[in-house]
Amino acid sequence: MVAKHIGRYSKYIRPISIFFDLCVVTAFCLYFFKNLHINFTVYIFYQTISWGLIALFVKYYEVYRFTTPVEILSKIAQQSILFLLIIIAFFPFSKQVVFSGKAIAYFMIGSFSMILISKFLLFYYLKKYRIITGSNFRNAIIIGYTPEAINLKKLFETRNDYGYRFMGFFSDKKNNSHIAGKLENVKEFVVQKGVDEIYCSLNEITNEQLKELVEFADVNSKTIKFIPDTKEIFSKNLKIDYYEMFPVLSLKKTVLHEPSTKIFKRVFDIVFSLIVIVFLLSWLIPLLALLIKLESRGSVFFMQGRPGLDEKEFFCYKFRSMKLNSTTEKEASKNDPRVTKMGKFMRKTSIDELPQFINVLKGDMSVVGPRPHLWSQNKVYGTRVKKYMVRHYVKPGITGLAQVKGFRGEIETEEDMINRIKFDVFYIENWSLLLDLKIIVQTVINIFKGEEKAY
Repeated sequence: MVAKHIGRYSKYIRPISIFFDLCVVTAFCLYFFKNLHINFTVYIFYQTISWGLIALFVKYYEVYRFTTPVEILSKIAQQSILFLLIIIAFFPFSKQVVFSGKAIAYFMIGSFSMILISKFLLFYYLKKYRIITGSNFRNAIIIGYTPEAINLKKLFETRNDYGYRFMGFFSDKKNNSHIAGKLENVKEFVVQKGVDEIYCSLNEITNEQLKELVEFADVNSKTIKFIPDTKEIFSKNLKIDYYEMFPVLSLKKTVLHEPSTKIFKRVFDIVFSLIVIVFLLSWLIPLLALLIKLESRGSVFFMQGRPGLDEKEFFCYKFRSMKLNSTTEKEASKNDPRVTKMGKFMRKTSIDELPQFINVLKGDMSVVGPRPHLWSQNKVYGTRVKKYMVRHYVKPGITGLAQVKGFRGEIETEEDMINRIKFDVFYIENWSLLLDLKIIVQTVINIFKGEEKAY
C-alpha cells in the first residue's frame, strides 16, 4: 500500500510567495509614489521585471526545508539592496518624475518589513506544521550503512522540522536488524511505500547499480541524492561542467568566488570604507598624527608587506604604535617594550588598524575576512597547519570571525593558530552578508568592551 502524504502542497509555496511579494511591492509603490508623477504602467512593468531578474541573480526564492534562517536573511538583504539601487536608477530617466528620497525610504521599509515578516511566519509555520501534524513530509531511504549514513538517519529523526520520514537502510555489505533489505529490494520498496527521496552512499554501490538506480529514479519521478563518503573530496562543493557532451565534476572553491558575490562584497567594501574615511579618518588622522609625533620620532603610518589574495604581497597600513625598531617581523607580545604609550592605547582599542580602510578602498583588503598574517607566520605554519593556505583564497579583512571569537593577538602555541585557521576556513566556506554584519557589530562591541589579547 502506498503511504498517503497529507498536505503535500510544497510545489505551490514558491509561486504563491512570488505572487505575494509582487503584490506587496506594487501596492506600496502605488501608495508612496502617488505624488511623484510616475507613469505607473511603465513603472510597475519595470519594477516587476527588475524584481524577477534580481531574484534569479541572488537565488532569492531558492529556499528549501533545510535552509537556515541566516541564509534567508542574507537572501532578503541582497534582494533589498539591489532592488533599492534599481528603483533609484528609474528616476533619472524621466524628466517629469519627481525624485523623493523620503518616499523611496518609506516604500522600501514598508514593503520589505511586510515581506520579511511574511517569509518568517511561513518558514516557522511550516516547521511547526511538520512537527505537530506529521504532514508535509517526505519519505526517505538510505542505501548503505556507513557512519555518514547513520549520521544522516539521526538528523532525520532529531530534526522533525525538516519534514523527512526515514523508512530504512538498504545494504549488501551489512546484515543486521537495522537493514530493511538488500539493494535488489530497493525498487519494489520505493514503489510500494511511496518513497520520495533515495540517499545513496557512493562507497556501497557499484557503477552498474548506480546507473540502474538513476534510471529507475528518472522513470518513477523520485529524487536521488548522494551522501559524502569518507573521502574528503566528497565533503566539498562539487559543480558539473560539460566538455561538449562529456560531464566533468570539479570542486567549487566557495560562494565568495561566484562573480555576483564578488561584485556585491566589493560594492559593500567601497561604500563602508568611504563612510569611515570621510566621517572618521578625515579628522582622526590629524589628531592621532600629532599625538604619535609628540611621543616618538618616526612616521605616522606604519606600512608592512603582508600576503594577500592568492598570496600576492600588498602593503598593509596602520598607525605606528611602536618605537622605530629592526624587528618588525616579530609579532607584538604582552608588555612589549617596543610599544609606545600612545601605541598601547591604539592597539587596545584597535584604532591602529583604521588606516586599513584605505587598503579596502584600494582593493587590497575587505572589511571582513581572514586577518593578514606576517610573512614569517606564513612560512612557519603554511605546511604545518591543515588548510592554512585556504585563507589566501579570499582578500584579507580588517576584522574576521577568528578575531571576534577571541583568537587574535599573539600566537603562543600551535593550537592558537589551528583555532584561528578553523574559524577563517568556516567563514570562507559559509559566507553570508548577515555573517559579515554580525562580525562588524561584534567587532565594535569588543572595541568598547576591551579584549584580553589586544596588545
